Amino acid sequence: MPVPTSPADLYRHSLRLLLDKNIPAWVALWAEDGLMELPFAPEGRPRRLQGKEAVAAYMRHYPDHIDLHDFPDLRIHRTADPETIVVEMRGVGRLVETGAPFDMTYIAVVTVREGRITSYRDYWNPLAVLEPGTDFTRSSR
Repeated sequence: MPVPTSPADLYRHSLRLLLDKNIPAWVALWAEDGLMELPFAPEGRPRRLQGKEAVAAYMRHYPDHIDLHDFPDLRIHRTADPETIVVEMRGVGRLVETGAPFDMTYIAVVTVREGRITSYRDYWNPLAVLEPGTDFTRSSR
């Protein structure tokens, strides 16, 4: 099955890969010079990842820390730029180390050019990493 190229379809495909814990295939959706920004990341955590290799290193151990089960409440909004979408969603699952529930709300601004993610701004809740047992970012990202 070919990889979708429209921003919305590619994004939905990327979520399926995350649920399948297929991080290499997820990273393969990125342009070589893609940029991931995490504007709300707490102090000491990366806020800007330049290039596919940096994104790969950041995400490599994600499934070792978070077992994602679903992305409910997914809403994808088109923008005036046909290559850019705004996504609202929740990621739910469990934290691997403790078994505690994981429930994170996200808003992302994603740009796709020529079938590859070129920009991904991920606005997630940094307060979640301050909760006991949820500091998954220190070792995984």
